[in-house]
Amino acid sequence: MQAESVAFTHRGAVREHNEDAFVEFTDSGLWLVADGMGGYRAGDVASQLICDTVTSARRRHDGMLGKVELEQAIQQANREELAGQTLGSTVVALLIKGDMYHLFWAGDSRCYRLRNREVIQLSRDHSQVADMVEQGVLDEREAERHPLAHVITRALGVDDALTLDYRCGQVEPGDQFMLCSDGVSKELGSAEIGEFLNGGPIHDVSLAMMHSLLIKKCNDNITCIIVKVPDRCYSPSDVTGGDDETIPMKLRLL
Repeated sequence: MQAESVAFTHRGAVREHNEDAFVEFTDSGLWLVADGMGGYRAGDVASQLICDTVTSARRRHDGMLGKVELEQAIQQANREELAGQTLGSTVVALLIKGDMYHLFWAGDSRCYRLRNREVIQLSRDHSQVADMVEQGVLDEREAERHPLAHVITRALGVDDALTLDYRCGQVEPGDQFMLCSDGVSKELGSAEIGEFLNGGPIHDVSLAMMHSLLIKKCNDNITCIIVKVPDRCYSPSDVTGGDDETIPMKLRLL
């Protein structure tokens, strides 16, 4: 049951260059988004280093990276970023093996899941405002516009010991996962993301989402990967040779 995926990355409407990076290895069931920290000297180098390290690890394992090897590769990237000094990046990585998903993250890059037309956030931000929301000091609406909204509490290249959060679970037919940098999640709430993901084929959804973010003049880099698990397994004999059909879809440009 191999998933399909589509991705985009863009510097956004304000930033002069893009400090985000991503990897998309659909054949290996592996997707990753890294967001270089703008307060550090070389955020684009930091995010690309993570992608390169994971790519190298995948190559060493003949494309069959497991969750242990994935975590080891991210930890290796942390050590290399520390050695390079003043580099920092968030990361969120999704691995689908069989009927299980494995999710690792550090920072405020996020992973959402759409199941039965409902969206939930699988990751939890490592940020000051997320801690304040959890403690009841802020509600989620206040957190979005709080002066400390940009302050994260965990990232690669900051501490010798990197603690990655981890979550796993069952994959169901028709599931959609969305990995994104905070440039996307700061502009789109969960309800809006749900409207997009429910809107049609993922390639069209991805394009519509990117255009919507640019129309909103997003002030940060934007990177997003949408992963869709097949609705069911099928064989070539299930496919009939009729005429192509146009499938209507409805997408809302914000």
